[in-house]
Amino acid sequence: MRRLPPLSGLRAFEAAARHLSFKRAAQELHVTPTAISHQVRQLEEVIGVTLFERRTRQVLLTAEGQVLLPVLRDGFDSFARVVEGLSRRQRRATVTLSATPAFTAKWLVPRIAGFHNARPDIDLTLLATLEVVDLNSGAADLALRYGPGPYPDLSAEPLAIDRFAPVASPRLGLKKPADLHSATLLHFDWRRSDSGNPTWRRWLKIAGIDGIDARAGLRFSDETHAIQAAVAGTGVALHSLLLVSEELATKTLVVPFGPEIEGFTLHLVRGSRRPLTEAIEATQAWLRAQFAKSSPPR
Repeated sequence: MRRLPPLSGLRAFEAAARHLSFKRAAQELHVTPTAISHQVRQLEEVIGVTLFERRTRQVLLTAEGQVLLPVLRDGFDSFARVVEGLSRRQRRATVTLSATPAFTAKWLVPRIAGFHNARPDIDLTLLATLEVVDLNSGAADLALRYGPGPYPDLSAEPLAIDRFAPVASPRLGLKKPADLHSATLLHFDWRRSDSGNPTWRRWLKIAGIDGIDARAGLRFSDETHAIQAAVAGTGVALHSLLLVSEELATKTLVVPFGPEIEGFTLHLVRGSRRPLTEAIEATQAWLRAQFAKSSPPR
């Protein structure tokens, strides 16, 4: 069992010895100089040695005090480092990023390991939802929103303008727009009613192709299911080149012909009334860098 002097006396001595001043030690420990003097005197009585040579308006360490100071100083420094490290673990930065389920699965998830490797100190949570999350309430810190905007009460930054084109499995052998007459169209149900939605009706009009029912084919409520159906060779989808970039790179999907049509802008948004932490800033910077190097292939 350890038999140690009172911790208050050891702290008072270490601070006074470091500053060679009872007054400055008192200021550091938020007590009075009289309390420092009293605690040091008690310590000297407990260990049976004199630690300070007291002079008028000055204190000097005795030989015994010079032996004790580095031991206590190094010990308290070690305690401080360990406690700070433990406290930092409890204060790990967290960032919640909201995006649609399709964008989360097809774009964010393949890249999330890179973010973790770059910033292992930030716990990033991906909130995959089609609902519009209230960013000013703290439900999420950031969101990727796809649309024309504006976004009232939010700080919005455009990241990319998406492009859409017909994509299909190379097994279908599609070569020219006329081949769509014998192909199954795959549709994704847009939740918003907007004439700018990149639909088959809009694409066929821009491409100048007649005689194809733009409503016929298979319809999906989830974008990822439409992508999977296209990969399986079920039909041809008019899809975001941003979301199918991996499939295009591996040739499981191809763009057999154009034209490409412009979709909406993908915005990075956050609550304007929420604090902008270093972790949020780092996540924003990472997203900007990822978009800068992953523009849809032409």
